[in-house]
Amino acid sequence: MKFTPLLLISLVSFTAASAPAAAQRKLNVLFIAADDLNVDLGCYGHPLVKSPNIDRLAERGVRFDRAYCQYPLCNPTRASLMTGRRPDTTRVFNNQPHFREALPDVVTLPQLFRQNGYYVARVGKMFHAGVPMEIGMDGKDDSPSWDHVVNPRGRDRDDEDSLVNFTPGRSLGSCLCYLSAEGTSEEQTDGKVAGEAIKLLEQNRDRPFFLGVGFYRPHSPHIAPKKFFDLHPLEKIQAANNPPNDLDDIPAPALWIRPPHWGLTEPQQREVIQGYYASTSFMDEQVGKVVDALDRLKLTDKTIIVFWSDHGYLLGLHGQWMKWLLFEGSARVPLIMAGPGISKGRTCGRTVELLDMYPTIADLCSLTPPVGLEGRSLRPLLKNPKANWSRPAYTQQVRLTDKNLPMGRSVRTERWRYTEWDEGRAGAELYDEAKDPDEFTNLANDPKHAKTVTELKALLHKNRR
Repeated sequence: MKFTPLLLISLVSFTAASAPAAAQRKLNVLFIAADDLNVDLGCYGHPLVKSPNIDRLAERGVRFDRAYCQYPLCNPTRASLMTGRRPDTTRVFNNQPHFREALPDVVTLPQLFRQNGYYVARVGKMFHAGVPMEIGMDGKDDSPSWDHVVNPRGRDRDDEDSLVNFTPGRSLGSCLCYLSAEGTSEEQTDGKVAGEAIKLLEQNRDRPFFLGVGFYRPHSPHIAPKKFFDLHPLEKIQAANNPPNDLDDIPAPALWIRPPHWGLTEPQQREVIQGYYASTSFMDEQVGKVVDALDRLKLTDKTIIVFWSDHGYLLGLHGQWMKWLLFEGSARVPLIMAGPGISKGRTCGRTVELLDMYPTIADLCSLTPPVGLEGRSLRPLLKNPKANWSRPAYTQQVRLTDKNLPMGRSVRTERWRYTEWDEGRAGAELYDEAKDPDEFTNLANDPKHAKTVTELKALLHKNRR
């Protein structure tokens, strides 16, 4: 074939023009995680908690109203989200194992981006790290997943001796304690996480990136500068209102705190809740700083933003606190996605799982995910939050009882939650979430709901490996 000078000029011009266009088609990912955050947020309808930055993020994207973790404990659910595999596959059922013990060759979500030419970094907690003892450390991080890591450490670690601690016999990561801290937000670990994340955004604005930003709050101990406590006056905070005999119809393995509230008085419970809400608002401020930096750097139009928490958190309902529970409050998580190709200011009521994050983000960024992912891309719901969607959400956990380890498994549809302990041998629970959102009435043994139990039992066991 003979090339004329004009044709050669045209080919060179086309190549030069198409190369930048191809580069522009690569979307960045800003992957923001909160630790132990439930849905007590303004955008989820909470009347007291101040979360203006997360609320603002919800206004520019899709907020999932029924999103659920795979396991209400940090290490298992983070391992599941980051590998795209259920806990039965990762074999991570507590905070000790590393997922590569069972899956040595698995390609994690950030690792997929790294393999596709992205700059991939994390600041703070993305994979599991014990809080507070491993703040400033790698914890159970995964080196193949990142090009660069930053482990900030703030004054909160140094101020722990000043905590108000109502359960001094417990570790600080699993206690009911708080601190209205002196100093500024920037001195706290999460303030440093935000600052380091902004630096990485500024340094890598001209190349495609996947940036994981892992905040440590509101995880216990609930530490935040005093101004965030002032946002939530103690006189406006109410302790959980549990009806008499609430626990009578709940199977024993479903509960882990005995006596209820570990004996805390009602005023003490309210103080702990205030600490949790203050920590939430403090973390929200840091989210706002990072998202504002993204906007300032003019990266918004080419960045997928994901905000999520690893599991929910109970604040006294059924006399229970924290996580490691299969109730709605500990299984349900906040999940917000915003960016190119995503509807703005919409709410999705479909049941989705954190497990779905891996295939969704890969899909949005036109990357081919590895074989074996157990979730499903949420892209149809990001375009149309009311699109047909028939998938339920599954959450599971092991409960230590009398030296046995019965597994609890729960399935959530848009109306019902059904849970079995040790395949039903240790008890079952059925809650009508539309009529009983606090799950005060267990309908599992009600003959009127026998058909519903049969249907949900089949759905639950369908998911068994």
